[in-house]
Amino acid sequence: MRRLTKLGAVIAVSLLAAACSSNSSSTTGKSHTAASATLTMDNESGGTWSCDFNPFNLSDISFSLGTVYEPLVFVNTLQNGKASPWLATSWAWSNGNKTLTFTIRKGVKFSNGDPLTPADVVYTFNLLKNTKLKGTRVLDINAVWSVLSSVTQSGSDQVVMQFKNPAVPYFYYIADQIGIVDQKVWSKVSDPAKYPDTNPVGTGPYLTGSSDCNAQNIKYVANPHYWQPGLPKVTTVNYPAFLTNDTANTYLAAGSAQWGSQFIPSIQQFYVDKDPATNHYWFPPVANVTLFINLKNPILANVAVRQAMAYAIDRSKAASIGEYGEEPAANQTGIVTPTFSSWEDTSQAATFGNDYAYNPAKAIKILEAAGYKRGSNGIFAKNGQQLSFSILNNGGFSDWVNAVSVIVAELKAVGIAATPHDLAYSSWQNDLYTGQFQLGYGSETGGPTPYYELRQLLYSANSAPIGTPAGSNFERYSNPATDALINQYALTANPATQQQIVDKLQLVMLQQVPVIPVTESVDWFQYDTGAFSGWPTPSDPYAQPAIYNYPDWAQVMLRLVPKS
Repeated sequence: MRRLTKLGAVIAVSLLAAACSSNSSSTTGKSHTAASATLTMDNESGGTWSCDFNPFNLSDISFSLGTVYEPLVFVNTLQNGKASPWLATSWAWSNGNKTLTFTIRKGVKFSNGDPLTPADVVYTFNLLKNTKLKGTRVLDINAVWSVLSSVTQSGSDQVVMQFKNPAVPYFYYIADQIGIVDQKVWSKVSDPAKYPDTNPVGTGPYLTGSSDCNAQNIKYVANPHYWQPGLPKVTTVNYPAFLTNDTANTYLAAGSAQWGSQFIPSIQQFYVDKDPATNHYWFPPVANVTLFINLKNPILANVAVRQAMAYAIDRSKAASIGEYGEEPAANQTGIVTPTFSSWEDTSQAATFGNDYAYNPAKAIKILEAAGYKRGSNGIFAKNGQQLSFSILNNGGFSDWVNAVSVIVAELKAVGIAATPHDLAYSSWQNDLYTGQFQLGYGSETGGPTPYYELRQLLYSANSAPIGTPAGSNFERYSNPATDALINQYALTANPATQQQIVDKLQLVMLQQVPVIPVTESVDWFQYDTGAFSGWPTPSDPYAQPAIYNYPDWAQVMLRLVPKS
């Protein structure tokens, strides 16, 4: 799972490695940062940085949420949604789970010296409500105002949120996924929907901005007045940009970076064996890498075409060739296993050809039954319209390029033509968000249970008209009955009832095939224990470990301790 980030124009690869090449010395063939509190991150991005830090822009949020802007609470996806205080010291549901009250931490200041107050929290949430672009609340990435009715201050230190209905599952989005901003700063912004926020003012452990950022590197410097005494212990963080996996992987394997978050072919030989005592990796599965299907396309709106494609794709082959088996094959229910295995309705999935197991013969039968006929070129057509589509993809991700090549070959074998469009990161990202594609390869972020990724995929409030950026639901799926299921989930805290609702959402994925999960999306995580201690591990999964996970990456930075 790569978080989607905004990138500027592509530059020479040689400049990228130079961005963080200072203070290195060679030891046993491996370069380590000299004894200091400087951390270098390595997350292949496919382009260069734009130096925008708007925490409400899906393109920019992964550069600032957690590190610069902080949420009210940290919710740990890897520990069943365990919640820990952050800018809020406590919280409580009341009124039949329709009222949520936060007590805001005292003594916290923004980096410009302004004190954090409950009024800033109220302002932040109402900013999401009131900022619209073509009628869409573009800053409300997770559509929290689809369930909220009001956010107000109570007394000197509390914020009260009223919901239209019981809304316990929305706690994750409201408490963990929204950074609190300074009202004095943002109230002066003329157009928040387009605000780049090049010099962000937050409460977080790190400072950055235009003077610390260029196309090749973002530098984060420890906030000397951070509200947690003695933290962070890592005083400088460098985040260089890389155009390709190969460049980033070589940089990481050489020891020039200590924290990696990208696909590495043959990782044991390429990375671990370079220094087995200190080089480690851990890839927990958390979401899916998905073939998005533009449902506004009249041909792809035909469920038979989508079902045929689902049977035509050998997901295991895509995982093996594209991801070297480091990401397992996904399933059509959208349930990530083994992380969420207990949620999967395997008996229900079995009725759909063993959960859409690879079956090209069945794909062909479905198309023929739907009235499609193969032409002399081997491509199915109906009413003069061929089954011929382009696949939008990020050309900088070599694993995705290889996986899509498998998909293209397998679709061709059943009479569907597909042409990969491997674009630069910024172009791919823009087209995916705005729905400017026929088929698109990408991923969502997931959450503490499968409900969250299914909501991202299927909830109409997360989408937007073609041409307007969507917060998720990039395929533009809309079904009132499915929306009702998603809303019903929020009305109950009963595990059995929640399971029944998720089962029905799985049935939507199986019957309607709005998207096709291809591989599971793991947290790519490589780490160097020779330079720093305190990393998350399978035995201590205190946060999602990949750099691109927000606000989790800040939790990791706050735990890291430089080794002398």
